[in-house]
Amino acid sequence: MSTDLSPAAESAVNATATGPSRRPGVAAQFHKRLPVLGLGLLLALLVLPPLYFLVQGSVLVEATGGRSRLSIEHFVGLFGQRGFLSSLANSLIFAIGSAIAALFIGGVNAWIAERTNAPFRTLAYLTTIISLGTPYVLYVSSWLLLLNRSGPVNSLWRDLTGQSGVLINVYGQFGMILIEGLLWSPLVFLLLASIFRNANLDHEDAARMSGAGMGSLVRRIILPLATPAVAAVAMLVFIRTLEAFEVPALVGMPGKVYVLTTDIYDAMHVSSPPDLGRASALSVLLLMIVAVLLFYYGRLIRNAERFATITGKGYRPRVLDLGVWRGLAGGVLVLNFLFLLVLPASILIWASLLPFYQSFRWSGLALLTLDNYRAVLATPRYTDLLANTLIISTMTASIVMGLTAIVAWMTVRKSRGAWMLDQLATMPLVFPGIVLAVGVMQFFLKIPVGIYGTIYIIAWALVINYLPYGTRYSVSGMLLIHRELEEAASISGATQIDTFRRIVWPLLAPALLAGWLFVFLLASRVLSIPIMLSGPSSQTMAVAMFDLWSNGQTPELAALGLLWTFAMTIIAILFYGVARRSGGSVYGQS
Repeated sequence: MSTDLSPAAESAVNATATGPSRRPGVAAQFHKRLPVLGLGLLLALLVLPPLYFLVQGSVLVEATGGRSRLSIEHFVGLFGQRGFLSSLANSLIFAIGSAIAALFIGGVNAWIAERTNAPFRTLAYLTTIISLGTPYVLYVSSWLLLLNRSGPVNSLWRDLTGQSGVLINVYGQFGMILIEGLLWSPLVFLLLASIFRNANLDHEDAARMSGAGMGSLVRRIILPLATPAVAAVAMLVFIRTLEAFEVPALVGMPGKVYVLTTDIYDAMHVSSPPDLGRASALSVLLLMIVAVLLFYYGRLIRNAERFATITGKGYRPRVLDLGVWRGLAGGVLVLNFLFLLVLPASILIWASLLPFYQSFRWSGLALLTLDNYRAVLATPRYTDLLANTLIISTMTASIVMGLTAIVAWMTVRKSRGAWMLDQLATMPLVFPGIVLAVGVMQFFLKIPVGIYGTIYIIAWALVINYLPYGTRYSVSGMLLIHRELEEAASISGATQIDTFRRIVWPLLAPALLAGWLFVFLLASRVLSIPIMLSGPSSQTMAVAMFDLWSNGQTPELAALGLLWTFAMTIIAILFYGVARRSGGSVYGQS
């Protein structure tokens, strides 16, 4: 028996039959996308408000009646200010010079340590590991003690020549470039060492068999093949030195050499009352410069694959026999060890054992005492600083790695909308530390949340700042985990949460631990963000060291810094070991 239905009735029946099955499908898709949407909203709440309030602060001008109006007066005022162009030029010269110095020092040592049979290669890694645990402020202070007018370098030069001047004027552009280059050379070493370690020597062997000497080998084979990687590292260091604050503040400001970051600090801490509009306008300009540079850095990274020399089949990592040059190469590594570690540590040990600082003299040996160490260990204020720094660093590292582990999982597995998570997590790369601090400051001045001036606002800003670093480690670790394991768990009835908790998280743990330790080290020694956001009871070790140096309390600074560096070096050694065992480089590259 058949029943004929009209087109309208048939359409109604079809709608009734298919409707219930469609609605659960839509609901299921929404439920599946909910984690991505929720995490995206959380990242957006972290990353976007500082940018919004930064831009808003740069274009809002106070008008009569307490109202504000949109204007570009702050930017016009910058370009009309006599010192602005000088600061911009100083920033570029400082960044270019520092990048060249860091690239030369770190690159030469990385190539010798990884590609040759030179002796003392362990010294290069020892120098780098201890440098990871040394606060920037302490390292800069040590070089100022070595190179100032009464320091051992200039004193020895006057004794040898009989002249009354100085060999090196550290409080100038040259001193800034020299110290910043030394400061960044360990990072360059880490980045280039991992690249040189995985390079194939077949091209060099072919050149040597064709009669090429060492000079021709370096000029025609080694440098051209390393150019993309070296250029990318140079761009990265240039960007980071353009954003630097410690060296410009401690070395440049006393020498009346101002850069953009110290102009921002000056607008917020020296001007009375703080000039938020000028600081915001300067921050936006620096943000735009960094964004453009990061765009070209991204292009360098993408084009580097054309110069790959590891082909898989037949690849054999080998070292280059330097022959008669082996001793000279080993001497370079020893010299690097002396300059980056022994000399700064020696002057700090000397300073820490004196009741008041004086340049090295034999008569000063009679004054040596451990009172500074006793004072540091017995002062409750330093216990509070220790607690603040550890809490902030632990919170920062834990939140960053927890968030980026989920971001990496969704991004690598190409979840719908996960590209948005990756963009939000890497966006803070465009924020120089001091610029981010200004944006976060304005954000919490506008919303009724009482964390301004506490350790929590510092941790908030540091979480934003280090999200890209955590993402790099998490993604590198996630790429090593095959998705078949997750598919097997899904077939067995496991939910996404169970799969992540029981499969992904344990396998990702080594990369997450390496990233956690790296972010912890960075957060424990950074100055630019805490100095802008800390209150009287929320200072960190780096801020306290900056204040001790500014107040002329050099012996106490040296004792505090050496004790802190010893503790952080233990963590740095742990980080290095975990990073090497996790299958990646110490900077999160796989």
